[in-house]
Amino acid sequence: MRTVAVVLSWNGREDTLACLESLRGVETVVVDNGSLDGSADAVAQRHPEVELIRAGVNLGFAAGNNVGVRRALDRGADWVVLVNNDATVAADFAEAVAATVARHPDAGALAGKVYLADSPDLLWYAGGSFEPRVGYSGRTRGAGKRDDGSYDAEIDVDWGTGALLAVSREAIDRVGLLDEELFAYMEDVDWCLRIRDAGLRVVFAPSVKAWHRVSASTGGPASTTSLYYHCRNTLAVCERRRPLGRGHTGVRRAIVVATHLLQALRHPTRRAAAWAVVRAWRDYRRGRLGRR
Repeated sequence: MRTVAVVLSWNGREDTLACLESLRGVETVVVDNGSLDGSADAVAQRHPEVELIRAGVNLGFAAGNNVGVRRALDRGADWVVLVNNDATVAADFAEAVAATVARHPDAGALAGKVYLADSPDLLWYAGGSFEPRVGYSGRTRGAGKRDDGSYDAEIDVDWGTGALLAVSREAIDRVGLLDEELFAYMEDVDWCLRIRDAGLRVVFAPSVKAWHRVSASTGGPASTTSLYYHCRNTLAVCERRRPLGRGHTGVRRAIVVATHLLQALRHPTRRAAAWAVVRAWRDYRRGRLGRR
């Protein structure tokens, strides 16, 4: 089985170098999304063993990763693993992917176990669920809890985080690549749901591990950028997957927007954060997807 890791880099020079150091020995493609901090040159100098693709502009998470996925497939990958540039993987990463694939030949995607980089024994992701009727893909299984062995079972989940997500060639052949209209956020959820729709499983793989700085490139999980894309794209994914009548659609939209406004209230700049959510709702209503 040939596994190729894809790392998308955008203005995170030191994070990217640390990520690639953890991936030594793993065939890796790096896509630099138009970084302005010297990331691409640093990768070329420090990690000549990886293939570096300079996109030249910020394509977004979905399109940038798709460049890497296509190249990984061209290189003959049976499985492509997305690894966030602000994450580092365990030493047995490649072996764990191969062993999990062997145990689950009907899987189309493996969702790795992800810890918080700043608190290495605390979980950030140990499985994710999605309820399109109310727009919920929120708090992940195990989030904030110490890894005491309670999350060591290989189980089916609705979605895996793009911070550490392995996808098979077969799955990509069936459903295609990440949805570039989403630009950033929720594209991993959408991809996994499409893989499940195609008759393949999304399996939580607790032996495939990484430590993640969580949205470092966008300023944190509650930044105004994160709030905008997450709100807008949640609306898009829900309404594509579970169309409702006009009245129920309005209620679902209100739930999604209200949930994100509550997050905005906890932001250091509440007004800017609330405006980002309102703008997300307006842009979605006007059919404006892609880059903000």
